[in-house]
Amino acid sequence: MTDLSGKIKLVQGDITQINVDTIVNAANTSLLGGGGVDGAIHHAGGPAILQECQQIRARQGGCKTGDAVITTAGQLPAQFVIHTVGPVWQGGIHDEDRLLASCYNQSLKLADQHQLTRIAFPNISTGIYGFPKARAARIAVQAIHQNLPQCQFLQQVIFVCYDHENYALYQDILNR
Repeated sequence: MTDLSGKIKLVQGDITQINVDTIVNAANTSLLGGGGVDGAIHHAGGPAILQECQQIRARQGGCKTGDAVITTAGQLPAQFVIHTVGPVWQGGIHDEDRLLASCYNQSLKLADQHQLTRIAFPNISTGIYGFPKARAARIAVQAIHQNLPQCQFLQQVIFVCYDHENYALYQDILNR
């Protein structure tokens, strides 16, 4: 893998408290908020995020699985929220791995297009969407290793794990 020493950081905590240019939201296709990290981001960021999500819905009908869109971060410490829709786990036979990798790839691309330098990712699809946590962590780290070197502006990626299980999985992968 490419040496990205210092460019990838791992923290355990609440992504709504992370002070970076943009945080990534594990959204649903409707972009109208939901449970888990999606609900926490909408709640902490306030109504400005939902308003911009509604405008995106009116313009393009939501966000497809594996895709990403960007909005303000409202009252969050970040400036922007990149909303990406991870796949629902269906046994791994419905292109879930590629779609999950696409979430990371599209989010990096969107952040770089907006000349952002620091991005924080939650654990996408591992909650109610049921993606196996270890598999999702490997895909996330691999996608960042493959795509971050092509980014002109992004200087740091932070994986923010809410729970200790995900944190330990990422720590193991990143320390290899």
